[in-house]
Amino acid sequence: MPLSEKRLELCDCNRTVALNAGDLARTLKLGATPTIHHELCRHEVRQFRSALEAGGEVVVSCTQEAALFQELAEQAGHDEALRFINIREMAGWSREGSGAQPKIAALLSLAGLPEPEPVPAVSYRSAGSLLVIGPLDAARAWADQLKDQFEVSVLVTSSGVGTLPSSREYPVNSGKNIKINGFLGEFNVLWEHGNPIDLDLCTRCNACVRACPERAIDYSYQIDFAKCRSHRACVKACGAIGAIDFERAGASRTERYDLVLDLSAEALIRLPHLPQGYQAPGRDPAAQFKAVLALAKLVGEFEKPKYFSYKASICAHSRNAVRGCNRCIDVCSTGAISDDGDGVKVDSHLCLGCGGCATVCPSGAMRYAYPRVPDMGLRLKTLLATYRAAGGSEACILFHDAEEGQELLLQLGRSGDGLPARVIPLPLHNTAAVGLDLLLGAFAYGASQCVILALGSEPEAYLEATRRQMELGDLILNAFGYPGQHFALLAADAPEALGRMVWELAPAAGPGEAAAFNLPEEKRTGLEFVFDHLLRHAPLRPQVVPLPAAAAYGTVHLDKAKCTLCMSCVGACPVSALMDAPDHPRLKFVERNCVQCGLCVHTCPEDALKLEPRLLLTDEVRRERVLNEAEPFHCIRCGKPFGTRQMIDSMLGKLSGHSMFAGRAALDRLQMCADCRVIDMMENRNEFTVDDL
Repeated sequence: MPLSEKRLELCDCNRTVALNAGDLARTLKLGATPTIHHELCRHEVRQFRSALEAGGEVVVSCTQEAALFQELAEQAGHDEALRFINIREMAGWSREGSGAQPKIAALLSLAGLPEPEPVPAVSYRSAGSLLVIGPLDAARAWADQLKDQFEVSVLVTSSGVGTLPSSREYPVNSGKNIKINGFLGEFNVLWEHGNPIDLDLCTRCNACVRACPERAIDYSYQIDFAKCRSHRACVKACGAIGAIDFERAGASRTERYDLVLDLSAEALIRLPHLPQGYQAPGRDPAAQFKAVLALAKLVGEFEKPKYFSYKASICAHSRNAVRGCNRCIDVCSTGAISDDGDGVKVDSHLCLGCGGCATVCPSGAMRYAYPRVPDMGLRLKTLLATYRAAGGSEACILFHDAEEGQELLLQLGRSGDGLPARVIPLPLHNTAAVGLDLLLGAFAYGASQCVILALGSEPEAYLEATRRQMELGDLILNAFGYPGQHFALLAADAPEALGRMVWELAPAAGPGEAAAFNLPEEKRTGLEFVFDHLLRHAPLRPQVVPLPAAAAYGTVHLDKAKCTLCMSCVGACPVSALMDAPDHPRLKFVERNCVQCGLCVHTCPEDALKLEPRLLLTDEVRRERVLNEAEPFHCIRCGKPFGTRQMIDSMLGKLSGHSMFAGRAALDRLQMCADCRVIDMMENRNEFTVDDL
């Protein structure tokens, strides 16, 4: 539904936000001039109710009182027809608030966009079985607290002191070399028994404690091997209970749990982002309490979006056990992506939706779906077109995450300085999903700059990937004649630091004309649109832009003296950049398709190929280029072409002196096609033994 068909409820928050209703109506093509409220959440709340009763979708330019407005909408039965846009902290509350009308119009324009297409859901089911891992004293303390809320089990590590509970209310085991994998509702925990005494079998009769001559057993019912002299008096005292077995130590056991509370000093799962349902607060009591509160919310059935889509046919990870691209696996902060033969596999339950895999993927095999690139492209295009129509210039898009980043921007707005009028914030689920296609796409749509807010909690792999994308984008734009820094990473975890950075941003040269195309799903196709548009309007029009190593564009060079046209490289290429000809020994190359994955280089048995990263901007990039061709060799029996003259001559030269090819008949067969070779062998059976056949 376009914005003109919605009810726009604007509020200047007690006259602290400069709003021009007439300008907004003209820019947004509203048809009617909207009313500017001053206290919509207080004395004018009746007017909000009237807007709800009028029907249709209502857009409120306030997020502080979203809970109040949502409650009022629910009471009126219109809770599904309500959207919120923040124009106060994000635009009006700024030292340039009086000149923020273009940005306010741009932010409001987003309310007229359709909701993104829904994505498939990933389901979790947690019945509340909780494993508490850690020293006995700490693990038991929390188990006693949580036993009525969860189905608790305890896994005692070798460190720490304490006593077991006097009554058996939950299973207790001891272990070492603990390994955990899985996700909410499906954690598999493997451990080795670290002690001869099975705490789950032990009746705590204390017979072993009394029997041990070295006092190596206390009321934790674990044997201290520094004191134990292996008299085995404890085994005899335990008797038929059978809880003590010195052969038990080192044996392994695996159990499944829905949730894990890891009280170890260092987390047993060491990843930048831990799986849902696993909490590792360490030894800090306050952090432990916070972790328990988080686990308490994870009992039941849950869903989350499937954040990615994957097209295996163009994945450049591997071919025939030869490794090419490993970027998505390396950047993933949750361990969700792993090797799967020629491609990769993604555990959607572990994926938290950062989008870093799609950012670094050279071929577009891995795509981000929350939201999709076309949806983000439409938001950028709408924002920038509205900003420009309202008289704005030198637009700077500020990408930020929708939670911590959003809160930091709200704090900055309340500080008084706020954001410059040209800096337009745009929230995302995760900023790691911003890649070269979105950065250059935003520039093509009219942004002179794009910056990304980094809070300091992001994995370094994400930040490094983002820096490389930005450096590559600036290199290309500078080569096109657009000077200045167009892309930057703003590392700030406090409003004061962020304020300094955004106000110190120096505007860079923007595009001459905004693009009209929409960004497609395919990354490389979208970038082609961007390059073609920029090339038409750029101050400079280079034919070739040299790129740094690991860039996803470039050519290959072939040493013809080494190449035998075996076509191994063709079979290895996942994107059809290298091709053969069906009727002639010919190796062809289309530079447009090449992702510089290196599979062809690593596969070539003659070491005849070499990569050159570059961005070719002429029509040559789309044309087939012949890298090598040779005279075909014709079967000496039927005349059918097979192989090349160079390959057959080389083979004859290498094998003519071999004992297996002594005699003219054997060498002649090397010059026959496969069918004729078999026929000739059957016609001359007397030449062969059974083993030869």
